[in-house]
Amino acid sequence: MSAVKAGIEPQTIVFEDDGLVPNNPMPFLVYKGVVDVRKNPEATIERLFGENGWGAMWRNGVYDYTHYHATVHEVLGVARGSARVQFGGERGHALEIAAGDVAILPAGTGHQCLSASDDFCVVGAYPPGPPMQITRPTPENHAKALKTIPLVAVPATDPVMGRDGPLVRLWKR
Repeated sequence: MSAVKAGIEPQTIVFEDDGLVPNNPMPFLVYKGVVDVRKNPEATIERLFGENGWGAMWRNGVYDYTHYHATVHEVLGVARGSARVQFGGERGHALEIAAGDVAILPAGTGHQCLSASDDFCVVGAYPPGPPMQITRPTPENHAKALKTIPLVAVPATDPVMGRDGPLVRLWKR
């Protein structure tokens, strides 16, 4: 039995470069309530991401300061609780994410936790490629990121829906 609820399409948002947070011309994706997390939520999300070729997983929250990853894309699967997260930097959008939601951030997408429930837990993962590096929004980091972000390979699979998932259709260069 699949942990993924059928027929759910992700919401898409394209965040503009704000001069400090580069973001990405490919859309940020968020699936609302897509994963059934009633039993063993962290393990369920880890299994889903792993089956779809995403790895280097971790369990934690989302940092409370603005940051981005300039060399890799990232997926965040909410296993427990809920949070209000600012995506896209200061000029982006604050979104409520909750257990069962999955956010997929193309390289360069700013994110910062604004508030979270006490039980908030996220499973993070990355497609094959270089290791994740945390980048803070500074003019120097922005200039470097504008060179590295276009070099980050488009993943072969959507971490939720696999080879035929929306990410594969929507992330084009």
